[in-house]
Amino acid sequence: MKLTKKSHACVRLEKDGRSLVLDPGAFSEEDAALGADAILVTHEHLDHFSEERLRTALDANPAAEIWTLRSVAEKISSAFPGRVHTVGHGDTFTAAGFDVQVHGELHAVIHPDIPRITNVGYLIDDGRVFHPGDALTVPDHAVETLMLPVMAPWSKISEVIDYVREVKPQRAYDIHDAMLTDLARPVYDSQIGALGGAEHLRLAPGESTAL
Repeated sequence: MKLTKKSHACVRLEKDGRSLVLDPGAFSEEDAALGADAILVTHEHLDHFSEERLRTALDANPAAEIWTLRSVAEKISSAFPGRVHTVGHGDTFTAAGFDVQVHGELHAVIHPDIPRITNVGYLIDDGRVFHPGDALTVPDHAVETLMLPVMAPWSKISEVIDYVREVKPQRAYDIHDAMLTDLARPVYDSQIGALGGAEHLRLAPGESTAL
């Protein structure tokens, strides 16, 4: 499996000539979802969900399909009948040849005065990759590669470190990092790497690795 990091929370997975893209939002490249055979969206916030990017990808590939939660599906399903699938915690499905399990139900708390929205995470190919969206969901399954939300309005670094410790992945790659400046990255790298208990790695947008 090939993993390619896109800007912020978006990643592309490729296997056997097919591709799966997760969370091509407004903070990601305009072509982040182009060429995808399947797209997964964790929740409705604009940095994870861009209707424009999804429409562009589905128009470009008439066979492409989307799996997402109800709040996102309701915004785009009428434009693409039969190609947008609604999922929730506990569901399993196959998308572009990838086996997917859905974990989680709610977005992390930003502030008690802000109502929580729904959020789901996706466990890919029996735990080879887990993308939690905007939550610190711990799946009831071993995880090889954790896509780690490293910087967000709803988290602090102690929570990020404890999340890595609880999930116990073999490795963790940073996502949700558009708000993290290059000046601050070494601080996060050293603290998460030293205290998380797993190999902590970072890919620049457009950079790939084999899993």
